[in-house]
Amino acid sequence: MTHLPKRKILSLPAVYPCEAISPDTLLSSLISLCHEILAKKVLGMYPIHQRAILEAIREVGLLSIFFEEVNDCGFRDLPESAVVCLSEIHFALQKLGFLLHDCSRKGARFWILMRSDLVLSEFRVQIRSIATALDVLSLQLIDISPEAKELVRLLSMQAWTVEIELSKCDDLAIRTVRSVLNQIKRGVNPDPVDLKRVLDHLQIRNWSDCDDELSFLEQELFSYIEEGNNNEVPFLGSLTGFMLYCRVVIFNSVDFKRVERKEPTTQATSIDWLSPDGLQCPISLELMTDPVTLSSGQTYDRASIKRWIKSGCLTCPVTGKMLTSTELVPNLAVRRLVEQYCQRNDILIAEPSTKHRRTVDKTDVPFCVTSAGAIRLAVSFLVCKLSKGEIQERRKAIYEMRKLSKSNNFHRACLVEADAVPWLLYVLSSSDPFIQDNAVAVLLNLSKHPSGQKAIFESGGIGLIIDIIKCGLKVEAKQNAAAVLFYLSSVEEYRVEIGKISEAVPTLVELLRNGMYRGKKNAAVSLFGLLESPENHPKVISAGAIPVLVSLLKCERSDIVYDSVAILEKIAERPEGTKEIIKSAAIARVVDVLGSSTSRSGKEHCVSLLLFLCKNGGDTVVSQLGRMPALMAELYRLVTEGTANAGKKARSILDLIHNHNEADYPVVVVPIQIHDRVIHAL
Repeated sequence: MTHLPKRKILSLPAVYPCEAISPDTLLSSLISLCHEILAKKVLGMYPIHQRAILEAIREVGLLSIFFEEVNDCGFRDLPESAVVCLSEIHFALQKLGFLLHDCSRKGARFWILMRSDLVLSEFRVQIRSIATALDVLSLQLIDISPEAKELVRLLSMQAWTVEIELSKCDDLAIRTVRSVLNQIKRGVNPDPVDLKRVLDHLQIRNWSDCDDELSFLEQELFSYIEEGNNNEVPFLGSLTGFMLYCRVVIFNSVDFKRVERKEPTTQATSIDWLSPDGLQCPISLELMTDPVTLSSGQTYDRASIKRWIKSGCLTCPVTGKMLTSTELVPNLAVRRLVEQYCQRNDILIAEPSTKHRRTVDKTDVPFCVTSAGAIRLAVSFLVCKLSKGEIQERRKAIYEMRKLSKSNNFHRACLVEADAVPWLLYVLSSSDPFIQDNAVAVLLNLSKHPSGQKAIFESGGIGLIIDIIKCGLKVEAKQNAAAVLFYLSSVEEYRVEIGKISEAVPTLVELLRNGMYRGKKNAAVSLFGLLESPENHPKVISAGAIPVLVSLLKCERSDIVYDSVAILEKIAERPEGTKEIIKSAAIARVVDVLGSSTSRSGKEHCVSLLLFLCKNGGDTVVSQLGRMPALMAELYRLVTEGTANAGKKARSILDLIHNHNEADYPVVVVPIQIHDRVIHAL
């Protein structure tokens, strides 16, 4: 029997044998099913519902004896009614196989325990189904021994009378869980002895086992949210809170070697098979940071498709079919793939800020009162360990904080409310690279939340973050520290204060010059954020950013190139910036980037930069651009094929060149071939 890897737990997708199946084939399949189920009788495999499981396996063992004897005696000329009965047994055995697989599934033990009513009900249904089929099976028409027939009769009778009930041990564990959840709901820290009793019953013996349970619960929870099944969300949320609290409080150490072995696998399974092109919006050709699906079934980035519809186009851009509805449905599956891709490739992306996106973000709010209470109690415990614990307790606490803050805004808010930020800033000076690196990572996660940004700023954290960029103990800490500045620079008040620190901009420029890929990326976006304030423009120029940015226009990583162009564009908005860019001989390189770029936004940044250079640099720049045939061809392409903004800016540059040429000398017509059309350049 093949178990589908993506099958939802306790869904039992059995397939009824076809009507034309031959008796020999059916019998062979029944024997195979029995052997597979009997192979699941492994000691210690089922910490819960042992009585029901052993009873089901025992009955399958007796069925196997019956089927083997029938097979030895020959299985011929069987009446249709007998085939129907055996087909019913085949159907029930398939479901029993799935059910046993789920009960032995590692990471799902807590869920199976708390779903005991449903699990035991399924066992009763399948055992009774087998009993019903055996009752109507015409044994007198099957050539087997009297002993085998008596065995079938006894099996049927036992299947009807056996009690499939909750064991005392399972019942005690369930009642303990419910008691603990009530305490958590009231804001009371539960007795660790009670928690340990439940975990021991489930054979959850270490941090990694507990983390497996928590990961499974979170996957189930998000699955129900995506399906819109809100009835299950509070229940699963409370279980998630329980297990999270257990992982934080009960286990004193983390098996980091085991964690490191798990994490690459988790990342690889979702995106290894997927080309980045599949995550790009068909309109903008950029990564879909806020993917939505149209009624046509095609997925686009929200901003792009909204512009398309707002312009009056009521067709699907890819299929060309008329839209039956303009409703945009968030595609959470694609968003998760984009987030995994960006995380794995160290790409920093801004989080969607639309009103609709906030309403569907499953991690912005707690899933129930109990879940919220568990998280707050766990966070309070961690802050206490970070502030007063020994070195190993601090290491464990900081790692837990990193996991908590990674992707959940409610967790971030709880950490800020518990005054975690001052202690995180305090341990930045730790001589332990692990503590420092994880502290910076937590601060990075918190800086994505408005309350976290405020706490870091008001706690005097900006200077400490800059110190980490300069002399952090690990490269990763330096890179994450630069990313913290990026998020802080999104607030006008904070980016002004960052600029006032004399070492801030030079430190970012140095990271941009000599950092690794991710360091360059984070330094670039941070500088771009700082340039949103006019006061920082001269500081960026005096720190020597322009020569570094120009040199990066030849970088092999296209995203670094486009980021550099975007920053130069921002600098060129002011005359003094244009002057320095012209001195650096950047124009030819920008034109090369424009010609080689496959990104629409990259092309738009290039043409916008060139337009600023023309306007602020005057005839010198316009004349130089007019002598570049390759540029003229690209400008005409943008006018006819580019985005509306890019086309408008390209036309402006062409007009400037045209006016300059008319003033200086007669027009020289140069034919330029673009695809199958001829366009005459000035």
